[in-house]
Amino acid sequence: MKVLMINGSPRSNGNTYTALHEMEKIFHEEGIETEILHIGNKDIRGCIACRKCHETGKCVFDDLVNETASKFERCDGLVVGSPVYYASANATLVAFLTRLFFSTHFDKTMKVGAAVASARRGGLTATYDELNKFFAISGMPIATGQYWNGVHGSNPGEAAQDIEGMQMMRTLARNMAFLIKSITLGKEKIGMPKEEAKTFMNFIH
Repeated sequence: MKVLMINGSPRSNGNTYTALHEMEKIFHEEGIETEILHIGNKDIRGCIACRKCHETGKCVFDDLVNETASKFERCDGLVVGSPVYYASANATLVAFLTRLFFSTHFDKTMKVGAAVASARRGGLTATYDELNKFFAISGMPIATGQYWNGVHGSNPGEAAQDIEGMQMMRTLARNMAFLIKSITLGKEKIGMPKEEAKTFMNFIH
């Protein structure tokens, strides 16, 4: 079993990483492999809705998004962490996720998702909500913990002093590990949920 972890902070060893690393330690205790990708300092442009990915199976902009696609397909869970900028996720991360989710056409149903936000003070829950929507639209169960998943800290490493925040990360990781293992057993014993052909409406037709 493997969890792919996306660090959306431009600081590879900042407070977002501190939170993700706390989760990573629990995943390893649970026998789950991890990989952390640092994408917050990369040059990643947004989606232009050209829909070329529907023809080629990959994004027309051949960058880290396409490199990550196969890792996303193989993983059992996805953790996305972001610092808070104006009560929102890092714009680079949002561009990355938008293109990653839109350009990958494999079934994401029952991959477990979890969102983590890091802030000096406010905007955590707005960012948490923003990130969870990527999972919810994709049929991915969302792992939760003992509170809304977030840590506080300004300077790099200060999140480690957020004792409750660090506990929240450990609880989230344990809950996510349980979900991943339970879903794996469920697939073996009862199979995947029945899926209907999707119906799309634009509210005009």
